[in-house]
This record gives sequence, structure tokens and C-alpha cells, in this order.
Amino acid sequence: MVAATGAAAGWNQTAQRDVPRTISATQLNLALNDMDAQAANILLSSGDSGSGTGRLDESYTKANGFYKDAQQTISSSLRTLGAASEGDPATEATVVRLTDDFAHYQELIGRALENDSHPGGKDAAREDYRAATDLLADRLLPEARKLVDANNDVYERQYDAARSDLTVQRTAEAVLGVLLVAALVLLQIGLARRFHRVFNPGLIAATLCAVVAVLCGGQLLAINYEQMKVARRDSFDSVIALSRSKAIGYDANADESRYLLDPDRRPRYERSFLDKSQQLYGFAGAGLATYDRRLDETWAAYRKNNSDKQFTGEYRRELDNITFAGERDAAEKTVEAYAVYQRDDRTFRRLVTEGKTQEATVFCVGWAPDTSNAHFGEWMKALDQVTAINQRYFDRAVHKGREALTTLAPAAGAALLLVAGLTLLGLRPRLAEFR
Repeated sequence: MVAATGAAAGWNQTAQRDVPRTISATQLNLALNDMDAQAANILLSSGDSGSGTGRLDESYTKANGFYKDAQQTISSSLRTLGAASEGDPATEATVVRLTDDFAHYQELIGRALENDSHPGGKDAAREDYRAATDLLADRLLPEARKLVDANNDVYERQYDAARSDLTVQRTAEAVLGVLLVAALVLLQIGLARRFHRVFNPGLIAATLCAVVAVLCGGQLLAINYEQMKVARRDSFDSVIALSRSKAIGYDANADESRYLLDPDRRPRYERSFLDKSQQLYGFAGAGLATYDRRLDETWAAYRKNNSDKQFTGEYRRELDNITFAGERDAAEKTVEAYAVYQRDDRTFRRLVTEGKTQEATVFCVGWAPDTSNAHFGEWMKALDQVTAINQRYFDRAVHKGREALTTLAPAAGAALLLVAGLTLLGLRPRLAEFR
């Protein structure tokens, strides 16, 4: 019963506290990247300052909508994380800093959009956006990633402690169970010799109930031990890796918009895009000019041999943790969609180099089929599908662990009560003979 109570508390902490807090932190990280990307897309698609001439209406409308959605997600996540951090001074201080910095960030973006709405305001809008994106890169994103890591570390410590406790409890349950059954058998033998009777029905039934209690208790502990591993190692480790990769992907996509919006910083944003690409799917010594070829080569090698280790990054982490039905196929489709998006990036940069800036902008932030934005959406959709598989198995593991507690724990408890009652019932006639 002590083990069942501890396991139930562990599942409650996992499902109601540790994982929701970590997910809120990953959503915050993603939404910050998305909000900044959409701000850049608004400025890119708005056309001439104050006149609306040259506006890309569909891109402008969608960017505004996505911007507001991201803004709402950030505000909601900060509230959730603020409430969850009570009693944890370090995390609480991080949330306070993030909230203050986010307010400043919104002020800078608001000023950029205001300037962009006036004739001749595009340069001023660009300066305000530059200050905002620097604040994002230097303070907001590092603090958001710190929250992801901090909350994930809390879950990791809770998982290690819970599994360690279950290991001890499984050993103790086996030892005590064997001792209980042995004691009942020895008692049966002792009574048979003392009173010259071969069988004591009460003690036989008590021994059978003891075996049932031991089996139920052992199965309960074994199921929870295994399902905690499924929840943490097999599924949630992948959820975290995939959530990080999605946030990185949004940031890389934003680097393309920043590249178009701020020509003076193009070398910086090009390097940043490559750095993020390497975080997702990395190999040594590749620049943008050779990245596609190296990606194709290493991916072909992986498809021939899944243990091939020629590339690293978040996608390598996920591909090394394939556990569930359909997960490998979904993960591989994600990488293949990512490869298409990478090839689009080279097309977009070639158009810029050729002086076709407007065409590059339409290709980058437009919504027509076979454009960069469309392929980015397909990449994110594929990523969401593999994440959903892992999330579904996480939820299933939590359900199985709790289900074992609600069925096997009462069964083991009832069997132990029967052991006590039947033992007394079996001993009562023998004790009466001493009167």
C-alpha cells in the first residue's frame, strides 16, 4: 500500500505538474520565435510605408493573425509558469524577468509597426525591429530555454527518484512475500505435526491468498516501473527533442525574413540560419553551399543503415529513440520535409543575389503552393505528427500506470486482509483445544 501511494503521487506529479510546466515552457520558447518571425513578415509584406502600395495582402493578413496568436500563447504560458513557480525562487525570478523583458519587446515591436504605418517610416521601423530581435536573442530566448531545461530537470529528478524507490520496493515486496508464504507453510506443517492433522483449510486458503497478494503487488510494481520508463525515456524525451527542434525551426525561418528585412545584417542572419540548421541536422565542415549535398549523402547512408552516425542534432536524437509503431516512418518524413525546406532556402538566397528581392520576398513569405512558406508548413505538420505519436504513448503510459494502481492495489490489499482473517479462522479450532 505504501508503494501504491508513492506511485500514485509520482504519477500525479508527472501528469499534473512536471510535464504541463515543461510543455508550457516549450510553448513559450516556440511562440517567442514565431512572434518575432511574424513581426518581420508583417514589415516585409506591408509594402511602401504609409501607402500600402506593393502590399502582399494574404501574407500581411496571415502574419498579423499569427502574430496575435503567438502573443496570446506567450501571455498564457507566462501566467501558467508564474503560478507553477511559486515556492521556487530561482524559477520565479526567471519568469519575472521574462515578463518584464516581454513587455519591453512588445513595446519595441509596437513602435516598429507604428513607424511602418507612416510615410517614410520603413527605416525607423527596421531600427525598432532590430532592437526587438536583439532583445529576443540576448535575453528572452535564453531565459525561455532555461525554463524548459529547469522544468525538464525537475521531471528527470522525480523520475530517477521514483524508479529508484520502485526498485527498492520490488526487492522488499519479493522478500516479504516469500517470508509470508514460507511462514504460512511452516505454520501449516507445525500444526499438522502438533495436532496430527494433515490439512488446515483456513491456512491453505490463507496461503493461496498470500500468493495472490504477492503476485498482484509484484505486477503492480513491475507495471509502474516499466510505464514510468515508457513515459519518460521512450516518449517524453522525444517530445522534448522534437519541441526544441520546432522552436529552432521557427527561429531559422525567422532568420530568412530578417535577412530580407535588414540588408545590413545579412551575413549575421545567414550564419545564424546555418547554425540552427546544424542544431537540427548537423555535420562538421559544411556551409550553406555544401549543406544540401552533405544532407543528401548522410541521409542516404542512414536509410541504408539506421545505426549510421554521420549526422548529429535534434533529429539524430529522435531517430536514436524510435520506440513506437509508426514513429520511424513519421520521423523520417519529417527529415525529408526538412530537406525540401532547406533546398528552398538556397532558391530564396539565389533570388536575392540576382537582385530579385521582391520575387524572393514572395517566395519566402507568400502562401502559394511550392513556395518556402508552404514547404515550411509541411515540415511543421510532419514534425507535429511524430510529436503526437510520442505524446499519445506518454498519455497511454500514464493511464496504464494509474490503472494498475486502481485495480491491482485494491486486489493485493484485499488478499492481505483475507490472509489475516483466514489465518485466524484456521487457528481458532486449534487454539480452542487448549481450553
